[in-house]
Amino acid sequence: MAANPSQTRDLLFEMGTEELPPNLVFSLAHALQQAIVQGLDKAQLAHGEAQCFATPRRLAVWVADVATQQPDQQQERRGPALRAAFDAQGQPTKAAQGFAQSCGVSVTQLERMETDKGIWLVHRQQQHGQAAERLIPELITHAVDALPIPKRMRWGAGDAAFSRPVRWLLLLFGEQVIPLRLFALDAGSISYGHRFHHPDPLTISTARTYAEQLHQPGQVIADFAERRARIHQQVTEIAAAAGGKAVVTDALLDEVTALTEWPVAILGHFEERFLQVPAEALITTMQYHQRYFPVVDASGQLMPCFIAISNLISQDPEQVRIGNERVIRPRFSDAEFFWNQDRARPLAVRTERLATVIFQQQLGTLRDKSLRVQTLAVDIAQQLNASVEFAQRAAELAKCDLLTDMVQEFPELQGVMGSHYARHDGEPDEVAQALEEQYRPAFAGDTLPHTPTGQILAIAERLDTLVGIFAIGQAPTGNRDPFALRRAALGVNRIFIECRLPLDCEALLQKAAQAYTSDVDAESVISEVFDFIFERLRAYYQEREVSGDLFAAVLANRPTQPLDFDRRLQAVSAFRELPEAADLIAANKRIRNILRKVPGPLPAEPDAAMLYEPVEQTLLTRMTQITPSVSAQLAQADYAAALSQLATLRDPVDQFFEHVMVMADDIAVRNNRLALLAQLDALFNQVADLSRLR
Repeated sequence: MAANPSQTRDLLFEMGTEELPPNLVFSLAHALQQAIVQGLDKAQLAHGEAQCFATPRRLAVWVADVATQQPDQQQERRGPALRAAFDAQGQPTKAAQGFAQSCGVSVTQLERMETDKGIWLVHRQQQHGQAAERLIPELITHAVDALPIPKRMRWGAGDAAFSRPVRWLLLLFGEQVIPLRLFALDAGSISYGHRFHHPDPLTISTARTYAEQLHQPGQVIADFAERRARIHQQVTEIAAAAGGKAVVTDALLDEVTALTEWPVAILGHFEERFLQVPAEALITTMQYHQRYFPVVDASGQLMPCFIAISNLISQDPEQVRIGNERVIRPRFSDAEFFWNQDRARPLAVRTERLATVIFQQQLGTLRDKSLRVQTLAVDIAQQLNASVEFAQRAAELAKCDLLTDMVQEFPELQGVMGSHYARHDGEPDEVAQALEEQYRPAFAGDTLPHTPTGQILAIAERLDTLVGIFAIGQAPTGNRDPFALRRAALGVNRIFIECRLPLDCEALLQKAAQAYTSDVDAESVISEVFDFIFERLRAYYQEREVSGDLFAAVLANRPTQPLDFDRRLQAVSAFRELPEAADLIAANKRIRNILRKVPGPLPAEPDAAMLYEPVEQTLLTRMTQITPSVSAQLAQADYAAALSQLATLRDPVDQFFEHVMVMADDIAVRNNRLALLAQLDALFNQVADLSRLR
């Protein structure tokens, strides 16, 4: 909403806090901005652009050109109908008098409003808009109360609660301070700069100069995006100067941005001997534990240096560098120790110890799960003509690295370290790679397993979990999915489809259920798990902008192979683009509606001798001619070709409906024509239920 510039001011609200959790900094600032803008809109206060600011110690929102007053509004209140408002003598009734009194006027001051339902008494009055400064405190309070804070804390002796203690409030409307009391604090025009560089109070002159004054003299970059860009630039330049390239992830960049107000990048080094440890362990230590940026060379190999982000300009940067190097060294020493200790024994010796670790109380130990996954993996390998030996060995070793010192210290490295240890032990490379690939895809858009053994292991592991968790009654409900079954189902679908694996999901679920003991009634949930997996396909195709009716048309035929489902969907999508498609889809709907009303059984096949009209004879002839080739194409899963042939029936079908009365008076003729339509319906809908297409 735009407003008259001469009647607007900028609005600024800031909350100063103790250091906020880094994962909440930007999300809370963005939520605060949205809530304030919604409050302004609800209060009908026109405004310009809005911007949020977020640092570890502050959440702030600036809104440009906020109207200083609500617009005047004409209120209209309808009273009783005219016939009930006056008696036969034209005198106002009690209804009219009571309405007038409630409006604060006399009956003679009421107006009349004519509608298509009659004439009514009405009271109209002009309501003057309220001043913005009277409305802003309440909408700010509501915005703060509505912030999505997972866990609030209290401080001091009062009842105030927030993510972290709130230390100051600022609320400016142009140059004017608007009175506001929150968290036992009164808002003013005072902010604070950097905790060390500018700890003294900082008076903000106007809402529009906020970011500028914080930057100088406050030495705070309040804009999250600007601070993020500065960190990225510094890290990139320092890495290049060191002869390498920084490994920068969005997650780490966001976290470091949320931890700093005045970021300064510093290059540190570590001993080259640590590079003997797998790079993933060192990178995990740097990124997740120390929030450092690793540096790699032109070939992607880790270099013996890192980039740390300080939150101040040090008078002795060398000491900051030495301090960061001192901190990283013992962590790398631990990783080096774990690496050497774990390799002292082959990975396979841990298989028996898996029996001491509970996977799930009702589903047994990791050893039990390992044996079930082995059985299923072997079955899948046989179907795909892949190496049964590799599949069984990979499934046997899959969870062994969970018992290594390295993974127990760094759980993020499960699978990765198993792959390294397996290679060290001389296991086949494909087996070793599968140990890492079993966890792919780990998130939306993640890469899929590349090796056949990795694909087999990833499928077997997920299907075993899905069947088992459903069998003990812990299927996902609402937003609760502690075993990440939705992600597992989506991952299975992606592997089936994108790796082009012609596997029957329902049959595999049956195999997975048979691997469970009689204590777990797994076979009773096969249908439920199958439906759950295929329902996740809906989300998969929604992301690819596949229409809901197209998905529903294929799902109605319940193909049990996700890859086959995808082929059908692609074929139906192409069919819908044909010029004949619209008429045939309409005919399918008509046929379904007709057949739905048939009370009893129909002949198995239409009797050609009872088709008296030339157009119905032509339709049967064309159906008979193309059926063998369509059947052959369907057997080869060449659905596009089959539908393309079926499209040639458009003219015979159109002529049939134009010239033939299906519901003839003669019951035998009627049933024969219905049998013809039933055969046509069956022929058309072998790929998908075309009647569901719009």
